[in-house]
Amino acid sequence: MIAGPCSLEDDDLNLTVARTIVRHAKDLGVSAVFKGSFDKANRSSYRSARGPGLEAGLSSLQRVRDKTGLPVLTDVHEPWQAERAASFVDALQIPAFLCRQTDLLAAAGGTGLPVNLKKGQWMAPEAMAGGVEKLKRSGAESVAVTERGTAFGYGDLVVDMRSFARLRAATGCPAIFDATHSVQRPAGGRTTGGEPWHAPALARAAVAAGCDGLFLETHPNPAKAPSDGATMLPLENLPRLLGEIRRLRLVLRREGE
Repeated sequence: MIAGPCSLEDDDLNLTVARTIVRHAKDLGVSAVFKGSFDKANRSSYRSARGPGLEAGLSSLQRVRDKTGLPVLTDVHEPWQAERAASFVDALQIPAFLCRQTDLLAAAGGTGLPVNLKKGQWMAPEAMAGGVEKLKRSGAESVAVTERGTAFGYGDLVVDMRSFARLRAATGCPAIFDATHSVQRPAGGRTTGGEPWHAPALARAAVAAGCDGLFLETHPNPAKAPSDGATMLPLENLPRLLGEIRRLRLVLRREGE
């Protein structure tokens, strides 16, 4: 599980989310990585909040790791950010809109850290093989690919449950499901909307379809989050969802024996 707030906030909130993740992941035997973005460089509006910035954000992530023991992951948007971020985090993430940017992928791969590559909303699963090759040829030994929904018309995303098997077959990488960005309702204007009540059902369906892990953005009060509040899972709902997923995995394992 990769989980955390969308944009990093103050230490109290970051650590509240991280400690909740640690507690419930440990109880359920789930491995977890804390995710937080120091910059949301692809916001809908110039006026939208972007986050604490590179230096403050990386320091925040280091404190999360030091105080909770969780490995930490963050997005990079420009090639020069990769090496700097690699000194503070355990893994890097390439945003979906940037999944074909050769220089960015080469810089991320060149750090030697694990990389989570998000699938572009316009791309077929098989098209992600090129991005994975760029990362691996640049030095990345560990790569995961994350499905986050495919554009349908102008205002909706759909999730093809065949995608996880197709991603693995095309790239040879673990296939992760981003349950919260997949319920976005992209639109014009200042912010992107969403239907977060669908995220748990999509997460359960993805686990049943064979995804290798989950990506979840979660927040104690999504309505007050500076970014992606319309899609994040309320933190209080995380234990229930993880419990449901664990039970589903146990059933699937028994059925496969």
